[in-house]
Amino acid sequence: MDTKPWLKNYDKGVPATLQPYPRKTLIDVMRETASQRPQHPALLFKGASISYGELDRLSDALANALVNIGVKKGDRVALVMPNIPQFVISEFGVWKAGAIAACVNPLYTGFELEHALRECGAETAIVMTRFYKTVKEVQPKTGLKRVVATSVKEYLPSIKRVLYGLLKEKKEGDHIELQSGDYWFQDLIAQGSKAGRPSVVVDPDDNAIILFTGGTTGLSKAAVGHHQGLVMSGMQIYAWFKNILKDYEEVFLTALPLFHVFANAGVQTAAFMCRGTMALVPNARDLVDVMKTIEETKATFFPSVPTMFNAMLNHDLVKQGKVNLKSIKLCISGASALLKETKDRFEALTGSRIVEGYALTESMMAICCGPVEGKYKVGSIGMPAPDVSVRIADVSDPSKTLPFGPDNVGELVMSAPQLMRGYWQRPEATAEMLRDGELFTGDLGYMDEDGYLYLVDRKKDVIKPSGFQVWPREVEEVLAMHPAVMECSVAGIPDPQTTEAVKAWIVLRPGMTATAQEIQAFCRERLTGYKVPRYIEFRSALPKSTVGKVLRRELVREELEKQKAQQQQ
Repeated sequence: MDTKPWLKNYDKGVPATLQPYPRKTLIDVMRETASQRPQHPALLFKGASISYGELDRLSDALANALVNIGVKKGDRVALVMPNIPQFVISEFGVWKAGAIAACVNPLYTGFELEHALRECGAETAIVMTRFYKTVKEVQPKTGLKRVVATSVKEYLPSIKRVLYGLLKEKKEGDHIELQSGDYWFQDLIAQGSKAGRPSVVVDPDDNAIILFTGGTTGLSKAAVGHHQGLVMSGMQIYAWFKNILKDYEEVFLTALPLFHVFANAGVQTAAFMCRGTMALVPNARDLVDVMKTIEETKATFFPSVPTMFNAMLNHDLVKQGKVNLKSIKLCISGASALLKETKDRFEALTGSRIVEGYALTESMMAICCGPVEGKYKVGSIGMPAPDVSVRIADVSDPSKTLPFGPDNVGELVMSAPQLMRGYWQRPEATAEMLRDGELFTGDLGYMDEDGYLYLVDRKKDVIKPSGFQVWPREVEEVLAMHPAVMECSVAGIPDPQTTEAVKAWIVLRPGMTATAQEIQAFCRERLTGYKVPRYIEFRSALPKSTVGKVLRRELVREELEKQKAQQQQ
């Protein structure tokens, strides 16, 4: 059996391998561009531009300052920000200081933020002012020693900066009183700019990044990636799209959050390998801002998720022809299945090509992806990119690889040179995912004779509303804290608005009452918005196995039958 049938179906010019990979970091890549074309824009934000030369100098200055305030090689520095220029400046500054950038979702509740900070052992956090209060509230329960605050307005064009300060800063919660002992981002930049480049040696084999992922226990784990691995991911993605992306010419619309693997290890690395420009959008749910940014920056590469493509197609600005998206020439869709109708409509609207991709936080964007010029197969997540290999393992005996075809469903097992090093200080969880150099994804699927992959189920029960990742047990643990809840189960169900929605089935304690709205309000105090159950069903009992385990799949089956019956009425 051909173990790599996908190689014969690569687009023309896409290499089977990129070995040997250069021993370099993204710091080196960015500095090369800054040396060759220092004025070329690296970042675009709300009408402002930061060149490669400026990004190099600003991150040098921050690195110097971080070292001066006590950050040491190997330390974890938490970045608690949306997509603003300070995120990228901070990430490179942290790397140049020899530290590890721990990318944290700024929308985390205090409970979730505390866990993330404790999980990675961060002693320093760089936080946008809007989230400063939450960081300070949890700081005493964590190992945080240093907090650096930065305002969204700092890199706005001068007029917008003044207007924001006058009209929006307090309203949006960005005005803060800095507490004693904390630092302002711009003060550190000013202090660090007085010195040259930091003398810290950063090796390609050093750990570079921590990205948080859900776990089977319901609590997020800290997946660790290394510097050369990020370069490898960028090179693989750029090689896959080499027939359509050109050096120095591309604008990468970066609306997906940089705390997520898709944007950080995918969009960002490809942009730097391409010597391209990232157009930053701080809130992907602000569709007007997303579309206006595409129009104003003439973005050419639009990585996104199916729910965003759908939402844009149904937006009034698009229906009325009031926004021009024709600059887009390539899209990559991930996180959940893309309907062919959505693909066809968006390609017709923009003149672009959409390909589907697949990766995990633990894979550090070792991707499977549909070919740009080759055959499109409905329902496929594509094929492995150069130096990425996937086999379908027998679930009962993972050492066996199953034959091709839809009748041979097994677990997708991936190998690639940039896979995560492991979960930070969690050797047992690491050993469960990484075995003999292979990543056991937990996703079930099959491979056809052309090397195209198809997902059919999730071995793990992760829910992906709008592409975000939600673990049922995490929600169940919060629901169980409610005094009226006796039993509960949580699963994902099909939903027209978010592709997949969180649903909770609840059994109340005898003699107690609660409404769905009350349960949801309770959850909102403890969970990020997308984790709060969209649907709640109260039941007198939950289906269980002979050993008393709640049968989550049975609940989902019943829900699917109910939805089907409603559609037939």
